[in-house]
Amino acid sequence: MRWPFWYGGGMAVPALFYFGVFLYMGCGGEQGKQPVPAGAQQPASESRTDETLGKTKFTLTSRAFQHGQPIPRKYTGEGEDVSPPLRWDGVPEGTKEFALICDDPDAPSPDAPGPEPWVHWVLYGISAEVRGLPEGLARVERPQEPPGALQGRNSWPEGENIGYRGPMPPPGKPHRYFFRLYALSQPGPTQPGLTKKQLLQQIKDHILAEAVLMGTYQRK
Repeated sequence: MRWPFWYGGGMAVPALFYFGVFLYMGCGGEQGKQPVPAGAQQPASESRTDETLGKTKFTLTSRAFQHGQPIPRKYTGEGEDVSPPLRWDGVPEGTKEFALICDDPDAPSPDAPGPEPWVHWVLYGISAEVRGLPEGLARVERPQEPPGALQGRNSWPEGENIGYRGPMPPPGKPHRYFFRLYALSQPGPTQPGLTKKQLLQQIKDHILAEAVLMGTYQRK
């Protein structure tokens, strides 16, 4: 069989060549539709995030320090020893109340039979409508704000153990301070002065979510 030739510019090119190019281009249009191999990254337009699914993460933050960063001296036993301002977002649906505990797992408490973290703050009875705490809550069982909130006992000696007490680790390596906010499915205890252990015992079956903010402090 003889294939027809086109002549141009002194060069003969088989018509079959152009026919092959046409087929290749036609098939090539399907290349972009091949399935993505397992483990391969999906295009950005196909990614799904919590935001697109209508979910928001329960978070606890402070304008005084970032998560994992040093707590300013003002909020420690070497400074003014006032409680830091806090804010939370992404509250779970069905939340009826909040409770807050701050402790130091790098320092054992003398009140526990085992190496339990030293407790710096126990606060509960926080209304579900509240979204933050101001700086410097009074060291009383029933602070004026947030309204209705109750404060429990920290690990300091009797007479100094109500409300917030800031970091005061021994000189050496930095300690970590965990602020844990619990969203509760029903109101918690109504009596002030509870310890961390007593509070957790009463709310453990009603915790919807936990938000954590961790700061550090080091005495030179």
